[in-house]
Amino acid sequence: MGKILVTGANGQLGSELRKLSNQLNKYEWIFTDYQELDLCDLKNLEISIAKINPQIIINCAAHTAVDKAESEVELSDVLNHQSVAVMAKWSHSNDCKLIHISTDYVFDGTASTALTESALTGPINVYGVTKLAGEKACMEENPYAIIIRTSWVYSSFGNNFVKTMSRLMQERDSLSVVNDQIGSPTYAADLAQAIVTILTHETWQAGIYHFSNEGEVSWYEFALAIQENGGFDCLVSGIPSSAYPTPARRPQYSLLDKTKIKNTFGVVVPDYKVSLARCMELLKEA
Repeated sequence: MGKILVTGANGQLGSELRKLSNQLNKYEWIFTDYQELDLCDLKNLEISIAKINPQIIINCAAHTAVDKAESEVELSDVLNHQSVAVMAKWSHSNDCKLIHISTDYVFDGTASTALTESALTGPINVYGVTKLAGEKACMEENPYAIIIRTSWVYSSFGNNFVKTMSRLMQERDSLSVVNDQIGSPTYAADLAQAIVTILTHETWQAGIYHFSNEGEVSWYEFALAIQENGGFDCLVSGIPSSAYPTPARRPQYSLLDKTKIKNTFGVVVPDYKVSLARCMELLKEA
């Protein structure tokens, strides 16, 4: 029985993959977080992966604290770039398939139409810079890898915008949310399903792909959809990014074009409102 190694297994995407793993039960799934597989230990990383000897690696691990990354540059580079190079090199040498998860933050945010995979990159924060370096290292070390860029990830697991907004809308009378950053949310369960679809597809087509839910919204509009779904009685106002300064700059526009992943693998991309309702239903039951 072949093995699938999932890194960052306790994160949002890793947790959703765990739920879907029975769809691919011809493989033994190995779920690791930093306790079981320390990606920062670059010297021993190759040895550790070789011991597991997977046929497929799904790298969900990353330093995703975007604001913290501005002051944790070295850690961010090790997790988002250098460890990816090691995994890509090992997978290429050992005939192992690699799916690596990247981000819309590799773009500068100056576009005005949905970004295709060939759109020019130009990250504007440390997180984006290290993730782009990871993409490049991945493709250099293993040209047969698949990279999936995603955006605004949320889930019933972990900490995310949907859970934070739901909580704050119940605690407060009013909230202000940024209204000039445009993109699309991604329900991690949908991304996990897309990955399973790719793994079960008859052909492996290497390259970069985009995945987020359908819809073009600002964070403010996304917050309104969360409010509507939860029936929360809270005044939600839109504010410009300039009124909410953060250590890391965010792209103003990073809507991803999903045409390629749909056409290549037959991946189904649900509308963000449909997926949001599914996630919030799970949160109500929790």
